[in-house]
Amino acid sequence: MNALLKQTGFNTAEFLADMAVQALIDEVNLTPKPALVDQRGSGAHDDLNLELMELSAQCLFPMFKAMAEAAELHGDVCTALREDIGQLGRYGEHRMLQVTQGINTHRGAIWSMGLMVTSAALTLFNQNTCTVDVLCKTASELARIEDRFIPKQQLTHGQRVRQKFGVNGAKQQAQQGFPVIRQYGLTQLHHSRIQGAAESSARLDALLAMMGQLTDTCVIHRAGLDGLHQMQVGAQQVLALGGSSTLQGQQRLSQLEQDLLAIRASAGGAADLLATLLFLDGIEKYHWKRF
Repeated sequence: MNALLKQTGFNTAEFLADMAVQALIDEVNLTPKPALVDQRGSGAHDDLNLELMELSAQCLFPMFKAMAEAAELHGDVCTALREDIGQLGRYGEHRMLQVTQGINTHRGAIWSMGLMVTSAALTLFNQNTCTVDVLCKTASELARIEDRFIPKQQLTHGQRVRQKFGVNGAKQQAQQGFPVIRQYGLTQLHHSRIQGAAESSARLDALLAMMGQLTDTCVIHRAGLDGLHQMQVGAQQVLALGGSSTLQGQQRLSQLEQDLLAIRASAGGAADLLATLLFLDGIEKYHWKRF
C-alpha cells in the first residue's frame, strides 16, 4: 500500500470495494439502456428489476474487500492469489444467489470486476501508477492463470454458447486485457465528453460502443447470432448518427431497444463491461486527483 495512504489511515481494500459496488449501482441506474434493467423497468428480463440489482451489488462488498486484501497479502500476481480470488468469487456468487433467491444478477460482473479490484489493489500496494492500461494488463495476467480448484458443475449459458458457436466470452476478454473496454468503451467515453455530452450520455455512448463490437454471449444465448448482429449494427448506427445526445441518435436508440425487446435480447455482457469501465474511470480519475 502507498505509504501516504497508510499515514492517513486510508483503507485501500474498503475504498476499492466501495468503488466497485458504486460502479455496479451506477451501471444499472444509467437510463435509458436498450433492453437492459434501468430506472424505467426490467428491459428484456422477466426476473430482474432495479431494486434487486442494487441489493445484489451491495451484497458483493465483502467479496470485493476480501479480494483487495488478498492482493495486499500476496503482493504480486501469482497462482496462490488467482486461486484465492477464485474461491472468494465463488463465495460472492453463493451470497449473491442467496440474496436474489437464485437469480443470476452479477455472475459476469463478479469475474470482470473482481479481477479489476484485485489488480487495483496490487497496483496501489506496489506504488505503481494506476492507469487503465496497467490495471488491464495486470487483470489479464491474473485471468491467464488456471484455477485448479474450480469445481465441476453445469455449464453456464455463456459456456454453452462458446462451445456451440466457437466464440470468445468473458474469460477471453479478460485474458486479452479487456480490449473492448480499452479500444472502444473508454475511447468513446472520452470522445463524448470532449464533444460536450452530458455524463449520462457519454456513459451510454460508451455502452453502445462496446455493444457494437462485443461478441455478447448473453445476446447469443437469447437470440442467436442474428440477434447479435442486430444489436451490433444498431449500436453502431446510433453512434454514427451522433450518439445518444442527438435527436437522430435517440430515435435510432429507441428503435434498437424495440428490436431487442422483440427478440428478448439483453446485452448483459456489455452491461458487465460498462460497470467495469466505470470502475476503471473512477480509479484513474481518483488517482490523478489524489497524487
